[in-house]
Amino acid sequence: MKSAIATLIAALLLASCASTGNPPTNPERGPGWYTVKRSDTLYSIAWRYGLDYHQLAQWNQIAVSDPIYPGQRLRLLKPHSQATPGVSAGASPSTSSQSSGSAGTSSSSSSSKSTSKSKTTSAAAGDSVAMRNPVKWIWPTAGKPLNTFLASQLDRRGINIAGKEGQPVLAVADGKVVYSGNGLAGYGNLIIIKHSDTYLSAYAYCRERLVEEGMAVKAGKLVARMGQRDNIAMLHFEIRRNGKPVDPLKYLPKQ
Repeated sequence: MKSAIATLIAALLLASCASTGNPPTNPERGPGWYTVKRSDTLYSIAWRYGLDYHQLAQWNQIAVSDPIYPGQRLRLLKPHSQATPGVSAGASPSTSSQSSGSAGTSSSSSSSKSTSKSKTTSAAAGDSVAMRNPVKWIWPTAGKPLNTFLASQLDRRGINIAGKEGQPVLAVADGKVVYSGNGLAGYGNLIIIKHSDTYLSAYAYCRERLVEEGMAVKAGKLVARMGQRDNIAMLHFEIRRNGKPVDPLKYLPKQ
């Protein structure tokens, strides 16, 4: 009798497992996703992975001006299908419940997606603050370049400018500070300035940062003091065009 009961229980358990199936996987885990840390900004994440911040915002259905928060998951790759996107990392609980509802919410989800894209576009336009591409660049500090530019090498995606520790580091053109921190490995104290929807500049290995995120700066504004790397006083300087590193020497005036 006991043997028969045990056999029946085992059969019920097997049936339950078969009907349940494998647990669903979390689509926001694995390669192609990034977990936001405390000091991150949309710009610093895009900078870290060589992405255009506009694309990063679009892929995650957020506006460029939207805040991001620690623990948030951001998509780093273009979605395979724009027709049936998953809930974005920054979506609110109400948005999530709508997208997971029954057939009656399908049109609502499409409308929400359209509104989100419109919001991203309009906010991105407003975030430009009418800034135009710089027509004139200045050197960020006095000194000679220690290397040549080579986009394929991480440590040569800009130029290292020799100098003395503590010497002034200046904004190379008018813009807005979009990152000021030390959360990007390999950059030390780093400042990123947005000059237009196209161009960003970065100032790394700083001994101290003198500007905060959100500050508007003019060309020649003191933004930092030169620090050092490997016991050599220098400034690592980069320019990115649409998220991609370009040779600063093609933009800076000849010395």
